[in-house]
Amino acid sequence: MTNHDPHDDRTGDDATSHDAQTTASPAPAVSARDIASDVVARVLARAGTARAEGATQHTVRDGEQLDLEERTALRRVAGLSTELEDVTEVEYRQLRLERVVLVGVWYRDATEAEVSLRELAALAETAGSLVLDGVLQRRQTPDPGTYLGSGKAAELAAVVAATGADTVIVDGELAPSQRRALEDIIKVKVVDRTALILDIFAQHAKSREGKAQVELAQLEYLLPRLRGWGESMSRQAGGQVGGAGAGMGSRGPGETKIELDRRRIRNRMAKLKREIAAMAPSRATMRSSRRRNAVPAVAIAGYTNAGKSSLLNALTGAGVLVENALFATLDPTVRRTKTPDGRVYTLADTVGFVRALPHQLVEAFRSTLEEVGDADLLLHVVDASHPDPEGQIAAVREVLAGIPGVEDVPEVVVLNKADLADPATITRLRSRERNTIVVSAHTGEGIDELLEFVAASLPHPGVPIDVVVPYERGDLVNRVHLEGEIDHLEHTETGTLLRGRVEDELAAELAAVAVRGPAS
Repeated sequence: MTNHDPHDDRTGDDATSHDAQTTASPAPAVSARDIASDVVARVLARAGTARAEGATQHTVRDGEQLDLEERTALRRVAGLSTELEDVTEVEYRQLRLERVVLVGVWYRDATEAEVSLRELAALAETAGSLVLDGVLQRRQTPDPGTYLGSGKAAELAAVVAATGADTVIVDGELAPSQRRALEDIIKVKVVDRTALILDIFAQHAKSREGKAQVELAQLEYLLPRLRGWGESMSRQAGGQVGGAGAGMGSRGPGETKIELDRRRIRNRMAKLKREIAAMAPSRATMRSSRRRNAVPAVAIAGYTNAGKSSLLNALTGAGVLVENALFATLDPTVRRTKTPDGRVYTLADTVGFVRALPHQLVEAFRSTLEEVGDADLLLHVVDASHPDPEGQIAAVREVLAGIPGVEDVPEVVVLNKADLADPATITRLRSRERNTIVVSAHTGEGIDELLEFVAASLPHPGVPIDVVVPYERGDLVNRVHLEGEIDHLEHTETGTLLRGRVEDELAAELAAVAVRGPAS
């Protein structure tokens, strides 16, 4: 516990940390202090279960979860530190989060601040951190110098020293100057929300494209934040200087270490952009192949940890990784499945979204998010048990609004985790959203209703057929089963009689090989 005088905050704000003792101060300040104290105490009390209901629970539909052991092996070992003592080197080493103190700012609504700080705790845990303490400050706007104000920053330094933390995580995006100023006062590294999310993405990306996208986002974030000290600010020799007597006119300014680093980062970014652009045609080819074969597409999108992968497993039995952690899925998964009436369609599980998702990530993952824009139906998965599901819906739609074609894709809001949600919350959401289906991927509740809705919403083939297909063209009959709708099938002496509906391209192929014309 730390004691401090509420009048020592030279910025004049009425901020507080959860462990501050009540002192003789004006009533409004005490009230704000008590509210902030209660908020941080609740967040810390649930720090071990900040990711909703606690430990991951799997069902038989999730399969063997072979990737889970590999993911668990990547967890950072508690107590093992590889940190450098000189915080000025923070940009020149890999980010390692271990023992952290959370910092939040309360602008308008204390409930909104609590939800955001709780999510920050969940993000920190997902990155492998141990949350030790928290500070919540009430302000109208962030301090332009230190984000918190000099008085509160000094108080935060005392909390960090008392807890033995090696990292402070700020619930917001810091300007480079704000982060440097905080590090100079606190004497440990300071990480903002954006850097934390980027670190989680770097841990979880597996595919070549995913790794390239994350690295590009990290470099775009890092470039304006490079910090140089001492030798890193000295210049290399320029011009034709080869020795002491090179003479006048032969010496140029050269590059400083930080300029050299910036040039290398820009070169690396250009290379990554070329690599990602080269991978895009492959993804586009796969999508066009599905289009050419008239395979409808359904995209699953939603807030991180809303249960998208669990829903994919429940609908298809794909067995993709399910983990009670934020951003468990980064690499999009596409699986084929069938409607109850036998039509084939694809389900694509996409990366989850979060409030204030770093714009660098949105741009880097744009190629994979295009799966949503090309879909015939969007399943917007919402965690109905979350304290602020409306805020999650708004955050997801804000990101989706920047993807071409999404505005034309029909959307249904899938209220997941119905077994954990408050019935009043579900009623409220159903009254606000036009199309909703209530499900629980864990118990199976509502899954059959969702499957029927998907089947009814997918486009139906529009060209009627009545043909006899030669037996040697069984491949075409199989395609009709997969891509079309069959009303009548009969095996005749000359071939397979098919009546139903298919798409234009398949109808033309069937007409070309038909034993006879349309039946009378």
